[in-house]
Amino acid sequence: MQFIDEARIFVQAGRGGDGCAAFRRESRVPRGGPAGGDGGNGGSVVLVADPQLATLLDFKFQQHHRAPDGEDGRGKDQYGAAGADLVVRVPAGTVVRDNDGTVRCDRHAPGQRFVVAAGGRGGRGNIHFATSTNQAPRRCEPGGLGGQRWIRLELKLLADVGIVGYPNVGKSTLIARVSRARPKVADYPFTTLTPNLGVVQLGAGRTFVLADVPGLIAGAAEGAGLGLRFLRHVERTRALIHVVEVTGDPGRDPLRDYLAVRDELGRYDAALLERPEVVALSKLDLPEAKGRLAELKAAFAARGIDLHGISAATGEGVDDLLEAAWVHVARARAVSTAPASR
Repeated sequence: MQFIDEARIFVQAGRGGDGCAAFRRESRVPRGGPAGGDGGNGGSVVLVADPQLATLLDFKFQQHHRAPDGEDGRGKDQYGAAGADLVVRVPAGTVVRDNDGTVRCDRHAPGQRFVVAAGGRGGRGNIHFATSTNQAPRRCEPGGLGGQRWIRLELKLLADVGIVGYPNVGKSTLIARVSRARPKVADYPFTTLTPNLGVVQLGAGRTFVLADVPGLIAGAAEGAGLGLRFLRHVERTRALIHVVEVTGDPGRDPLRDYLAVRDELGRYDAALLERPEVVALSKLDLPEAKGRLAELKAAFAARGIDLHGISAATGEGVDDLLEAAWVHVARARAVSTAPASR
C-alpha cells in the first residue's frame, strides 16, 4: 500500500430544499388555506477519524466530495426529506487546514467527528406565513446553499515512540526485529522513503506503537533529504529512540551525528528537545562498534546521556533498550490519564 500523508480535497455540502407554496384542494373544504411544506436541510460533509486507516491514499484518486441536497417541500403539509450527511473517513491523527494554512480541526482520537461543510437550511413553505390579515399567502422560501471549500489534509502518525537518526544507521532493522513491521532494509542511505509503524509487545499488557521515521541529515528542518516532509510524524510521540552508528566516514562520528539530529529536531520544533529519549549505538555485532562502545559510552555520559549498545541483527541489548523506552511511555501515559486537579 502506498503511503500518502498529504492531500487536497474539495468538500461541498448539500443545498437545502425549497419551501412549497400550495393550498388545500378538497371537496367540501372551502378556503382550505395554505398547505405548503418546508424543504429538507442539505446534508453536511463530516470527517470521522478511523483507526483502521493509515494513509490518505484514497484522496489521491477522489478529490471531490459532495453531500446530497435536501428535498423540496410539497403540498398537503408535506416536508421534504433532509439530505443524508456524507461521512468522509480519515486516519486518526489527520490535521485539516484551510488553503491559507489555518488549522480547522485535528482528528486525534478514533471516532471523533467534525463538520467541515455544513448543509444548507431548507426553505419554509407558505404554511408559516399565514396571518390574520393574509390568510392565503403565496410566499415561500428557497433553500439555502451548503458550504463548500478546498481543504488540505495532513497526516501525523500516532505512535508512542519514534525512532530517529541518520540514514542507514539501522532504524528499519530495529523495528523489523521488535515488531511485525517489514520495512525495506538495504545497505544504502534513504532506503526508508516512508514512515513504518510496528507494535511492540513486552508482555503483561505492556504494548506500545513504534514509528520508524526516514533518516534525518543536517539541514532537514529546511528540507534537506527527506526530513522536512516526515519530521511532523515525531511531533505526537511520547518518547524517542535515537540511533547512532560507527562509520568509516572520517566526517562522521556518533556523538556528532547525535548532536546534528538533535539540532534539526529543535529547529523544526523546540518542544521535541524536551521529549524523553533513549540513545542506542547500533550494529554492535560489527567489530568497529564493539571496540568503541566503552569510549562512546564515556563521551555520551559526559553529557548526561546513557548510551545503550545494541545489535538488531543478533538481538543483543535490544530488550534492555525497549524496557528503557517503555519506562518513558508508561510515565507519559500515566500523566495523560491522570484526573485534572481542581
